[in-house]
Amino acid sequence: MPQKLGVGIIGAGPVTQAIHLPALARLAERFEVREIMDADAGVAEAVARRAGARATGSVEALLANPDVDVVAICSPHRFHAEQTIAACRAGKKAVLCEKPLTLSVAEAEAVAEVQRETGVPVIVGTMHTFDAAWKWARESWGETAGSAHAIRSSIILPPNARFEDFATEVVARPADVEADLSDAAVRAQIAHLGLMAVGIHNMPHLRSFLPPGEPVRILDAEGLQPPFGYRVLAQAGECRIDLRCLMYGTWKPSWIFEAYGTDRRLHIDFTPSYVQAGSASASISTPRGTTSNAPTSQNGYVEEWDDLARLALGELPAPDLSVAVEDLRLAMSLADATAEFISKGAGQR
Repeated sequence: MPQKLGVGIIGAGPVTQAIHLPALARLAERFEVREIMDADAGVAEAVARRAGARATGSVEALLANPDVDVVAICSPHRFHAEQTIAACRAGKKAVLCEKPLTLSVAEAEAVAEVQRETGVPVIVGTMHTFDAAWKWARESWGETAGSAHAIRSSIILPPNARFEDFATEVVARPADVEADLSDAAVRAQIAHLGLMAVGIHNMPHLRSFLPPGEPVRILDAEGLQPPFGYRVLAQAGECRIDLRCLMYGTWKPSWIFEAYGTDRRLHIDFTPSYVQAGSASASISTPRGTTSNAPTSQNGYVEEWDDLARLALGELPAPDLSVAVEDLRLAMSLADATAEFISKGAGQR
């Protein structure tokens, strides 16, 4: 049997506990969790104990551990750039950085430069890009760039805690913060966060269809329909973009991505964040009929870890991180422009 790849995880919050550890358990023949780092020693110990791993409070110690081959960076966003760079410079075999890759395009470009310099493969944890349904859709649609005249992303979710509680008993879940929704600046800030935390999952899909070189401008936007939400109507060239997200406690989850071309329509039903129930369902409709993918038993989380294993073993070429940089550039430009629109009061209804 091939030797297992040792995994080190930086950040032991709900994403690690409810997403990555269950995904790694499905790939136990390929991976072994060996070290978990968290700034909170109690959380690190508790989560490491569940995984049968060593606990540490030091990023440097984890990166220096020769038993750690692959690093997953699940820390707060502000640490992603420095920790991804450090993992590359430590000579690890592969790195998974949770989204967003960084908090600025300049930081993302610095990460891409170090990745090219060291040759260490880095992937970003936008799980839907690894989903078999998306891969089928890209292959079946053909050339996507500039081929859509309308794109829609519609996301309806209960709060993350509901999914987390189905997956595991979360250790030290961060407390919710009450927001003053009467303040336009607060609504703008939370809409920005929503696009960078939720909407960012579909930025690679959105960007793949947009006309190259065309700037995206905001036509209308609303922030915060309590308890959480955003609606953004934008345009790039002749392509209209409709982005919607609502989080309510009792609604059935739905995560739909659609692209409309002159003679065809793509429809993908993605599984929500935290759900590990197989791949998405996709269909492409034309005047000649509708074709659909054959859903697989593996979700995007498992698929991204499967890719990490192949990258670490040299079975796949290192991905071009400049693609992730451009995805981040689109996400940040949309989030920034939306926040500015709402902060001026234009998005209040």
